[in-house]
This record gives sequence, C-alpha cells and structure tokens, in this order.
Amino acid sequence: MTNEVMLRRALIMIVLLAVAGCGALGNVTEAAAPTAAFTLSPVAAEQVAAGSRHLVVREATAAGALMSDRILIKPNRLQAEYLSDGRWTDPAPLLVQSLLVQSLQNAGGFGLVGRNDDGLLPDYSLLVDLRDFQAEVAAEGAISVRVGMILTLVREEDRRIADTRRFEAVVAAQSDGVADIVAAFDAALTRALTEGVAWTLAQGR
Repeated sequence: MTNEVMLRRALIMIVLLAVAGCGALGNVTEAAAPTAAFTLSPVAAEQVAAGSRHLVVREATAAGALMSDRILIKPNRLQAEYLSDGRWTDPAPLLVQSLLVQSLQNAGGFGLVGRNDDGLLPDYSLLVDLRDFQAEVAAEGAISVRVGMILTLVREEDRRIADTRRFEAVVAAQSDGVADIVAAFDAALTRALTEGVAWTLAQGR
C-alpha cells in the first residue's frame, strides 16, 4: 500500500469522525436546550382572625401519571401525554402541597401552618389526594384544564376524621399554547384552593 493511498484513507477517516462528532454534539445541544419551568399562584385570601391550633399539610398523594414535574395533557379519556415545551418547577403533588400551605398561611385562622417535615406537633393534619391535574382535549380540539383534589382533615388528638370533601374546577384555555394552558391551570387551581382553604378553616375551628 502506497503512502498516497494510506494518506487518502486517513483523511477519509478524519472527515467521517468529524461528521459523527458534529452529529453527537448536535444531539447533546438539543438535549441540553432549556425547557420553560412554570409555577402557579397561592390564594391571596382575606385574612381571618388567627387561632392557636397548628395544622400540618401532608404531601399530596397522586396516581402515577401525576407524580411528575411534566405538564400532563390527555388527548382522550384513555391516553396520557406530556407537553414537550414546559414543565412545573416541582412534581405536581409537591407543587399543590406548597401552594396549599402558602394559601392557608395567607388566610390565617391557624396559629401555625406547615409541611409534614417541619417537626410540628399538630392539632390537625390535612391529607391531600390529587385526583386531577391535567389539560384535556375535547373532540372539537378545544383545551380545558381540570384540577380535582380530595381533602381530609384529621384530628391528631384521637386520629379521627373531622371531615372530607372533594374540590374540583375546570377552566377553558384560550389556545393550545403552553402559556395559555398554564394560565388555565392557575385559574382552575385558584378556584379549587379558594374553596378548599375556606372549608379547612371552617372545619378546623
């Protein structure tokens, strides 16, 4: 094999490796592209008279599809997908727990409101079962957001259930854009939290 042939083959290999390297770099760049992260608003409820009792909001439970920081959308009743261009700042159950704690703190009514890991000795525990937290696509293509949760208030003194109730809200999105879908999530969660906070305050007195 002549030096010229060997040199030609070496040049071909260098070119092939460079092309492969560019493709790999492109994949890494695409995978590293930032995805917009969204959060939602707590309820800015009107302050009520502060009480002396302590409340702990337990971490929300949820089905598998909701145990994620990805934004769930259901094209139909039996199919679950996630938006590719947006996510939550926390997994949905943690996000809802955090917003419920903030909303109850904003409202007052309890001497102290915290999470299950705050080391409190509570008078009440609030259990949260997140049933719905998704966008839904109607047959005609319109998108709406459904938020549904079951709240259960437990008296820690005797571990008895004080009461339990389901809260649900559905809000239509203005478009199929991620910003409008997130805005519909915010509106639906605000409605559910507003009712849930008022109910919790009434039961915990």
